Amino acid sequence: MAQQLQVYSITAPGFYGLNTQDSSLDLASGYALTANNCVIDKYGRIGARKGWEPQHESITELGSANIKTITELIDLDGTSYTLCAGNNKLFKLSGGVLSELTFNGAGTAPTITGDNWSTAFLAGDIYFFQRGHTPIGFSPNDSTTQYYRLDQETGYNGTVQEANIVLSAYGRLWTADTTTDKATVKWSDTLIPQKWNSGTAGSLDTTTVWPNGGDTIVALGAHNGFLFIFGYRNILIYQGAQSPGTMSLHDTIENIGCIARDSVVNTGSDIIFLSETGVRSIMRTIQEKSAPLRDLSKNVRTDLMNAVASENKENIKSVYNPIEGFYLLTLPTTKIVYCFDTKASLQDGSSRITIWDSIEPQCFCQRVDGSMLIGKAGYIGKYTNYQDNGSSYRFQYFTNHTDLGTPSIASILKRLSVVVIGGANQYVTTKWGYDFSNNYYSANSLIPEQGVFYYGIAEYNTSAEYSGGVSLQTLKVYPTGSGKVIQTGYESDINGTPLSIQKIEIQAKNGKLT
Repeated sequence: MAQQLQVYSITAPGFYGLNTQDSSLDLASGYALTANNCVIDKYGRIGARKGWEPQHESITELGSANIKTITELIDLDGTSYTLCAGNNKLFKLSGGVLSELTFNGAGTAPTITGDNWSTAFLAGDIYFFQRGHTPIGFSPNDSTTQYYRLDQETGYNGTVQEANIVLSAYGRLWTADTTTDKATVKWSDTLIPQKWNSGTAGSLDTTTVWPNGGDTIVALGAHNGFLFIFGYRNILIYQGAQSPGTMSLHDTIENIGCIARDSVVNTGSDIIFLSETGVRSIMRTIQEKSAPLRDLSKNVRTDLMNAVASENKENIKSVYNPIEGFYLLTLPTTKIVYCFDTKASLQDGSSRITIWDSIEPQCFCQRVDGSMLIGKAGYIGKYTNYQDNGSSYRFQYFTNHTDLGTPSIASILKRLSVVVIGGANQYVTTKWGYDFSNNYYSANSLIPEQGVFYYGIAEYNTSAEYSGGVSLQTLKVYPTGSGKVIQTGYESDINGTPLSIQKIEIQAKNGKLT
């Protein structure tokens, strides 16, 4: 009597994201061991990320230098200005043209020797701060082609710090981290960023406040009336920051700090940052004092921190994209982007994580219109479409290892079926391997050129998605070989069309008892 085929289905491939931290054989079927150039889409499917397109022609003043800072200023009349830094210069992007900003000529021009600016806007102007540099500003009401020294503003008094950190919050600028002072936070007068020793301007010396013998300031954050002072190993939380002269220490977080200034982002309901032990979120409220910090990177912590160890921490950048629903952390030296899905958390509070290994952004900017810009060598790029500057990139997804529910019996694979959404006139390479071997078998399946299809299939429950013209295909291959433990993988070159995986079905027969 012929043995009956066993059917093993993964209905939400990669739904839980990467997990390289735990034993692969013990993982739930929704985890991935490889997820390169992937995102988790709004339906919980693993699919290809978007690509990038240059937003301007190359210019001599920038050359092939990396753009390391991009920021957006929304003027008081609602006009948007996109500014960036590269090649020790400042630029403005407008109408698809990148042009260099020049100094306004009043006094001595500031010397610029780096591009890792911290930026903040207040009262219609934007300000650039960088350790050891004269703080500068851009005011479209004065000029849309020039910048100025902050200490040239009318009414300037006191001494503005040549700080590495600037934060705009509660109607003023906050600064910290100079070449010689990494313990003092200074703030300007309300809505008057050129006044530093009059009105409500002031300062805070954190030297005696840090727990465990002291720390140095790495970043600042603000949320819900609180000021967050991130040290390298600890965090200070001050309440009443709307009136900093009377604010008080609300809480301290010991033995967890921030190691990269530009990893800190405010999502509107949380603050996310990179610590020595991974990507964390604060998730603290007035009612829940000393609530635990969430460890977003729990499932990839070792790999992530090994990559971080080889980075210059000042080059690590991040962004929160509420439209796409992710937090990105780019590591320029290792050329890896970690993508943390923010649409939904796993049960333990960690994030669903994927990796981008070929887009290589130097920095990010999330604009008010919902678009996301990235800094590249010689260009500002926009995250859009499904090509990287006209070239394809490789989508890769591998499942965890599974024994198909029969750990002592070898499985003989008979058929692998994968339901894919999107794609057109491109191959999907299906791979399979046995017993933890990296020597994979493979077979190619062609997604044909597709027109508009309409679906009302309850199994997929996403007919609205397809009515716009995105097609669904079931690709089948017929494997060879057998083993007690099986892993499958799916790869394709993304070259202009989206592609995601809806379902995987493995058909196998039981082999010998082992």
